[in-house]
Amino acid sequence: MVDTHTTRVTRHYDASRSAVYRALVDAEDIARWKVPDGMSIVVHEHEAREGGRLRISLTYDGPGVGKTTGRTDTYHGHYVRLVPDELVVEVDEFESDDDSLAVPMTITLTLRDEDGGTRLEAVHEGLPPSVPAADNELGWQQALARLADLVEGRAVPHRAGLPHSGP
Repeated sequence: MVDTHTTRVTRHYDASRSAVYRALVDAEDIARWKVPDGMSIVVHEHEAREGGRLRISLTYDGPGVGKTTGRTDTYHGHYVRLVPDELVVEVDEFESDDDSLAVPMTITLTLRDEDGGTRLEAVHEGLPPSVPAADNELGWQQALARLADLVEGRAVPHRAGLPHSGP
């Protein structure tokens, strides 16, 4: 039986673990890669440290139904664990009036050496039941493809507003 509350996506990068890790925790890089196709991103808040807060909005460029407002998904959370060049664990929650969407979700990004590059495994646990796991997995695949462009040296434009750090 498939667990519809967890998605798992892996990808190989022709880049060092340190290069991939930097892109996972750098606010400006996040604004370039951590967004599915057909959406734009705004990094409202970002503190890359254990316990550090983050807040991000993803807005559909065209038709789409948001979880926070008509076309936008906004989530906030914090970093639980950061192990340089190895691990990023964050807990996020959609900002929504719908209690079934406003539940903690854990995202674990694990980096390992593989074939002269890096293997990233992204596990998204606690996905609300109303969010199709297939849609979440596709969004991760698209974002991780953009991450590949970034860390492998291909141009990746900002998908929206400039991020900032701090409270």
